[in-house]
Amino acid sequence: MFLVETAAMSTIRIQREGPVATIVMNRPDKHNAFNPTLIRELRQGFESVAREADVRVVILAGEGRSFSAGADLDWMKGQGEAGQEENLRSAREMGELFRVIDQCPKPVVAKVQGAALGGGAGLVCSADIAVAGPKALFGFTEVRLGLVAGVISPFVLRRLGYSVAREKLLTGERFGFEEALRIGLVHKAGEDLDAAVDGVVQNLLLGSGEAHAASKRLIAQVSELSEEEQLEVAARFISTARASEDGREGLAAFLGKRAPRWLSRTD
Repeated sequence: MFLVETAAMSTIRIQREGPVATIVMNRPDKHNAFNPTLIRELRQGFESVAREADVRVVILAGEGRSFSAGADLDWMKGQGEAGQEENLRSAREMGELFRVIDQCPKPVVAKVQGAALGGGAGLVCSADIAVAGPKALFGFTEVRLGLVAGVISPFVLRRLGYSVAREKLLTGERFGFEEALRIGLVHKAGEDLDAAVDGVVQNLLLGSGEAHAASKRLIAQVSELSEEEQLEVAARFISTARASEDGREGLAAFLGKRAPRWLSRTD
């Protein structure tokens, strides 16, 4: 297996290693803070890897000391002074980025090595699984700048739940990986971040890509429904999965005491 790096855009680069694509935010001098170019290129990057059949897992990482310090404050200040339509348009574009990451059909793993503040913490909430290193630092710090956690709030609420989200969004406090683990913002942490992320990726690659995509759709739909509706939607999903190519193959492989065919696609 070898590493392939695509031609870099100005604020991100995409690396592919077998079935794993890594999207790296590449504004280390600005702590990978959002500006219009990074927002646009991140969205394009995720839309690109989502279409690639050979990509089965996506890692989101940041170059340098920080994962992402949130929005570039000079840009935010300029938007506040812009006209209402321009201000609203840029906010919607930023919100669309988080939606694209959240709805990516591949499992998305956030690799957090340093600060993930404001919108950077929102990226963590948009990912399916978050892994933190020992120097990771989190915070929904918008209120301390006279702002609100606007477009990231739906993803924060889903990840943290109503009560914890209220506390974190209102206090704006910064906290480390242990607190992030406790409240469920991140799922795993380790002194060796690379090894911890690799462990998560290897576990993901044991699953079927088709089943991953269906599971993400199922989770999103079921979470918004009543109990009665949940059971009906869940029944439809499992009946479809049982009849799918990967569903038939997975059951046959288990009963036949062999590895499913999709494991050979991880080479």
